[in-house]
Amino acid sequence: MSSLSRRAPAPRAGRRAALALVASLAILGGCADRHSIEVGSIPDDYRTRHPIVVGEDEEVLEIPVVSSEVRLPPASRDRVTTFAQRFRRSGSAAIRVLLPSGSDNSAAAELASRDVVKALHKEGIRSDRILVQPYRARGSRGPAPIRLSFATLTAKTAPCGRWPEDLGDTHENKNYFNFGCASQQNLAAQIADPRDLLGPRGIDPIDAERRTTMLGDYREGNRTSSQAPVTESTYDW
Repeated sequence: MSSLSRRAPAPRAGRRAALALVASLAILGGCADRHSIEVGSIPDDYRTRHPIVVGEDEEVLEIPVVSSEVRLPPASRDRVTTFAQRFRRSGSAAIRVLLPSGSDNSAAAELASRDVVKALHKEGIRSDRILVQPYRARGSRGPAPIRLSFATLTAKTAPCGRWPEDLGDTHENKNYFNFGCASQQNLAAQIADPRDLLGPRGIDPIDAERRTTMLGDYREGNRTSSQAPVTESTYDW
């Protein structure tokens, strides 16, 4: 009887070992799944909150024309020239020139539109790519403008200035929702070609002749760097 009483605690030790094993597996399982835990409804990266999106939009230039004008003023002609250069860089198929119809300055706008078309021709835009069309401007206040427009790709973000949460609620030590929005908008405005955000450009072929010359100079121990200009300071005073 005494020997049986000494062997009785063995099942209890087995149960303790099983419980310890289950607890260990649970802890390991929790560690393995730690990346899927939601830490908040608002992303902490401002580039995720305010992404730069590439989409189709319309570039518009409005040129006001008063009733007494019969020609396009020099300042307006310069604006048309700049707009025509942007149109050529965009690669769009056509540019629209919309003239006000039914307004008090409709006759003056028609005369000024001839200078607009001439300025477009001067920038190398053919007549078959210029669409001159009227738009209803009856009853409009002030001088109805001549509108130039073309469709193109643009890079932009959603409007800034949204405050979905209290700015003073900083117990999580995160930046506020509107943080970084202005920087993203400025970056999008500086992008010359939004297509660069969709994929890299092709690489130009190497200059094989120049490469052969440089390798020859390197093998012979000649100088391979560019010659310093005369105006460059050597700081050897």
